[in-house]
Amino acid sequence: MDTPDVGIPPQIARRMSMAEQHEYLRTKLTRRRTLMTAGAVAGGLLTGCSGSGTGTGTASPSRSAAPKSATASGQVPGSAAAPFGRHLAFGADPKTQMRISWQVPFAVKKPYVRVGQRPDDLNRKIEAEVRALHTPGLQGVRPAFEQYYLHAALDGLRPGTTYYYGVGHDGFDPASPRHRSTIGSLRTAPASPEKFVFTAFGDQGVSKAALTNDHALLRQDPAFHLHAGDICYADSTGHGTKSDAYDPGYWDLFLAQNESVAKSVPWMVTTGNHDMEAWYSPDGYGGQLARWSLPDNGFDPRTAPGVYSFTYGNVGVVALDANDVSYEIPANLGYTDGKQTTWLDRKLAELRSSKSVDFVVVFFHHCAYSTSRHASDGGVRAAWVPLFAKHQVDLVINGHNHVYERTDAIRNGAVGRRLPVGGSTDPTRDGIVYVTAGGGGKDLYGFPTDVKDSYEGHVADRESVETSHWTESREQNPDTVEWSRVRYTGFSFLSVEAEAGTAPRLKVSALAESGERIDHFEVRRGA
Repeated sequence: MDTPDVGIPPQIARRMSMAEQHEYLRTKLTRRRTLMTAGAVAGGLLTGCSGSGTGTGTASPSRSAAPKSATASGQVPGSAAAPFGRHLAFGADPKTQMRISWQVPFAVKKPYVRVGQRPDDLNRKIEAEVRALHTPGLQGVRPAFEQYYLHAALDGLRPGTTYYYGVGHDGFDPASPRHRSTIGSLRTAPASPEKFVFTAFGDQGVSKAALTNDHALLRQDPAFHLHAGDICYADSTGHGTKSDAYDPGYWDLFLAQNESVAKSVPWMVTTGNHDMEAWYSPDGYGGQLARWSLPDNGFDPRTAPGVYSFTYGNVGVVALDANDVSYEIPANLGYTDGKQTTWLDRKLAELRSSKSVDFVVVFFHHCAYSTSRHASDGGVRAAWVPLFAKHQVDLVINGHNHVYERTDAIRNGAVGRRLPVGGSTDPTRDGIVYVTAGGGGKDLYGFPTDVKDSYEGHVADRESVETSHWTESREQNPDTVEWSRVRYTGFSFLSVEAEAGTAPRLKVSALAESGERIDHFEVRRGA
């Protein structure tokens, strides 16, 4: 049977914003009534990661009571719906707030979280919110897809405290002897700053390398993890158009893959170009709103879930959505009408003036400074780099390019201070270090043909690198740059140790998936 044409021709899609594509295809698909009514939730989990799914998904996530639990053969007992894909995230205040999210393969009744300070005494029971996400079927391609995400907000927690929790619903009680092995743990931020570690990468996806990186970063015992976008790659094309190939089942695989670490380490994500899933909402983020519960203190958490901030210890962290400013992939260019950038200016000023914050770290997807395949995004540079300089941001973390690359300290677009492996820098004097940490698990890129990797133990310095940056006209303007200091073509992640006290510092290390260190440097203010 032929598959109906329900997409937008690529030549048309390129000229349309995300919102225009959403309305075009929503109207077209409604008119042609090609949606399939059968849902196959249990059979929806993919057995491979080939990226062969094509087409679209639709509808916004529902935040109402859970739909009826039923299959073609009748009611599904709650005992048959084992929770999976648990992932934590901080609320706006990591000292007192945590969000627990998970997934179930069928709709369930009365979902909840049990919480306590001992694994054998989960005496606090908190009702969970259901966010059901429907992806319509495409005839001859896939059946309709139903996904059920559950979220519970834990507020009023004690700082610096370990809690134990279990997720359940009618028919599945995590406190019962049968399911006690599913109990997890979480820890709130300390009341006052102390030494801690956080990790970061972008561009993860579902792969053996992604899982290996998960295991390696878990050995760092991080207080939290920053994911700089391109989270899952359910949208394998990444243009932010309705003609992108899309398979929602990848999310089931992704959340199951990460559960071993994300069930105990807050997984703080932001959005990349592969996270614009145009069918679910005009801006492409309806799916993300269904799957994640992130701090709701950005300029508008209802439309930009990947924009928020939090403070842990002596470090203020800011998450941004670079799709809003990207010249390279403009599907969502300008969708916030400048509101995100205005919020950023205000937030950085607030963090920099706080006596309890020594360091400010910003993370987002598209690169401000990189020489790999996607190069540098002129839109990011135009909108945000001046604000980073104005407020003396201490570290910027990006993804997008599937490599590890680290700059010298950059000031006014050029090298402010050369920063070799093992060096130290002061942002108040030297400028800002930009790290591309895109080796999270997706297929690797490389560097320009004549440019060798240069990393700890294998230094191959060069005076300059020929690269480019994206312009507003979507052209690549050639550059000759001197700031590309460390380059590594391999799966990797950042591990950052923050120290407080009279001489605060950030000890930044990059580790290969094997755990071998490939780069390290220090950030000290006023040193």
